[in-house]
Order: sequence, then C-alpha cells, then structure tokens
Amino acid sequence: MNLNSTNGSLHSVYDTIMYAKQNSPFYQNHLKSFNPGQQDITESFLKTLPFTTKEDISSNNLDFLAVPLSRVAEYCTTSGTAGDPITIYLTKTDLLNLGKNEEQSFRLTGAGAEDVFQLMTTIDKQFMAGLAYYLGVQELGAGLIRIGPGVPSMQWKSIFMNKPTVLIAVPGFIVSLIDYAKKNNIDYRSSSVRSIICIGEPIREADFSLNLLGRRIVDNWNVQLFSTYASTEMGAAFTECKYHNGSHLNTDLLYLEVIKDNGEDAQEGEAGEIVITTLKRSGTPLIRYRTGDIAHIYLKTCGCGERSRRIGPILGRKSQIIKYKGTTIFPNSIFKILDSFEDVTCYKVEVSRDSLGNHALTVLLEKEVESSGNLFNIIEKCRAEMRVVPDFLFLEKDYLYTQIYKSNSRKPEKIIFK
Repeated sequence: MNLNSTNGSLHSVYDTIMYAKQNSPFYQNHLKSFNPGQQDITESFLKTLPFTTKEDISSNNLDFLAVPLSRVAEYCTTSGTAGDPITIYLTKTDLLNLGKNEEQSFRLTGAGAEDVFQLMTTIDKQFMAGLAYYLGVQELGAGLIRIGPGVPSMQWKSIFMNKPTVLIAVPGFIVSLIDYAKKNNIDYRSSSVRSIICIGEPIREADFSLNLLGRRIVDNWNVQLFSTYASTEMGAAFTECKYHNGSHLNTDLLYLEVIKDNGEDAQEGEAGEIVITTLKRSGTPLIRYRTGDIAHIYLKTCGCGERSRRIGPILGRKSQIIKYKGTTIFPNSIFKILDSFEDVTCYKVEVSRDSLGNHALTVLLEKEVESSGNLFNIIEKCRAEMRVVPDFLFLEKDYLYTQIYKSNSRKPEKIIFK
C-alpha cells in the first residue's frame, strides 16, 4: 500500500474525475458544471461536488460504464441486501488491481506464499469478494482450497486433509463450525488453522477489543481473527493488520471521506458515513459514493507503521435502521445480544411493517432455545440493552439453518427487511 499518503492522492482523484467526465455518460451529466484546472483540486473543493448514491447507480446502471462493453472482463453484482442488485463492470486492469489489493491485505495479516487458504465464501453468483480472494491468493503465490459456504462436515474434512493455515469465512459460520465439531467429537483444536480472515460481520467493538461474536470464536479456538470491510461498489477492501487497530485503507485504489450527519468530516475516533472515490478504476469509476455504512475513523499512525487512514467496525447501515416501539435499533445491537448466549448458534431477524406502517420485529431462533433456561435471560437482556423485546419464533435448527445459508444466496441472510 502507498505509505507516502494517508488518504490517497488528490492528483489521482482529479484523474478519476476527468476520466469519468470524459467516458461515463452518467458523470458527463452529473459533473457538467465541473471544469477545473488541476490546481483547483483541494479537499475543500472536492466537497463541493455532488455525492453519488446507490439509487443513482440502480436507476442509471449502464450509464456508469466508462469503457466499451467489449472491454468488460467481469460483471459483478451487489448482493441486494440493501435494495435491488446493481452491476459493477470491471476491465482486465480492474481485475489486476482487485487481486493486488487482496494480496496486500493478506500481507497485512502476516500471510505469505507459504500459506494455504480455505475459502468458505462463494466464488460464483457474480460475487466480487470470492473473486477478489481468489485473485489475491494467486497474486500472493499461496495455495487455495475453494470449498465455498456451508456444509460443516465438508469443511472439516478438507481442513484435516489439506491442512489450510488461513480460513476466509463469515464469523457466524465459524461459530456453527465449532458447534458441529464439538457435537461430532472433532479435535478441531489440533488442526492446522492459525488465522481467520472475517467477512461480512464485525468481530470487534469500537475500542478494537473483540466483541461477543469474536470472543465466542477465540475462547474456543486458538486462532487469530482479522476484520475486513469491503463492498462491491468500491472494489477494494479495508483490512486489519496484526496490531488490530482498525482496518487499513488502500490509498492506491480509494480516496476516503467519513462524514458526520452535519456534513463535516469526522475527526479521530468519531463516527460517520463512509464515502469513497475510486482511483485507477476504468470500468465503473465512482466519485463521492455514499456507502450508507457507519463507522469510526482513525487518523493516527498504526503500530505497524502504516500511516493510512483506518476505519473501525461497521456500526450499521443507514438503510437498516429499525424504528421499533419508539426505539431506534441497529441490527448489530440485536446480533450482539444473541451472540452472548452460548446455546444460540444460529438466528435470523425479520423486520416487516404492520398495517400502520410501523416496524415489526421477529427473531427466529432454534427450537431448543424455547425450552432452555436462557430464553428468559435473552428477553431480559433485550429489555435492558435495547429497551424493547422483539417477538420470537422457534424453528427446527436444520430448517433455520437453510433459511440463513440459502443455496441461491452468496451471503448468510441474518436479517431480512420484508
């Protein structure tokens, strides 16, 4: 990563803006009043440019394409968990940068060519993350076992047969993997695995200590956990180093803003919305793209010596704020409570609206919890920490598992907005 910059180069931002204006039909119109000389690009001037939103892309998807279709090498789509899926078009050069980003991210965690990775996420269904991990491992020169998501028995068989040292997985699935090992007398603590790169769910609190989900893993398994944050739109990842002081920005590929509700930049340790401008991307450049994700920003030099900006765990999405019985709730608040109970190994949250348009909140739990002594404790913890108690529905564990890890979905569906 570029150690000479803390936040990407304004010169590179200028190049992105001019490239997008010349080649992207959307930005030709969106930035039609922007005609600066290069000397005019400053941080304050950048903030006079309009944001780009997910709604913009959804409504004008093909107009974001900045190259002829004949140059598109990959069509990646978002998962659709926060609206209709959108397509990000990548050229061969974009794919090369995608692989280099992941290779650099892996090195931040201490991984090298001598490692063997087991990929527990899908690489099909137009999923950029699985593709990025594959390309990154190849760039690193390491070995890769493409198992894909789910099927704990197959995961453990591969672990003991192929001896991977690094897993790439959703942390909630690792909890299920440990639970399966315990119930089937698998000596998982003697395996070759030494670290897990976590995707899709936060494993740390704002102070960088492990949250309840992270602790449930390391209390049972002597492995190192590494946080990541990425999205299909940004085409790059923020990844934690061995100092675990936040996830590092790749300043070669992204320019980062973290913006508070009043429009001002968040300062050291403050929370705000992540806004990114892509650098060096030719297929689908994005300028001041509002991700909708909320996180703390950290500006001070990390213990590893890297000076790039870092972000803390994602606190939530603006589009997923739940208004329930007069209380505002982020999904992570519910997840945190459920993750604190050892006998809760899988769950799903359903958010719908009643006849008056108000949010209704139902938590799906495995049937065993209904008769356990912990149901009362779960209810009381919801009342104490969220000030409200959701409805509960109890299902057979195997069936609930299929509702979370769906065969036609590339990510576990822990929450759904109906």
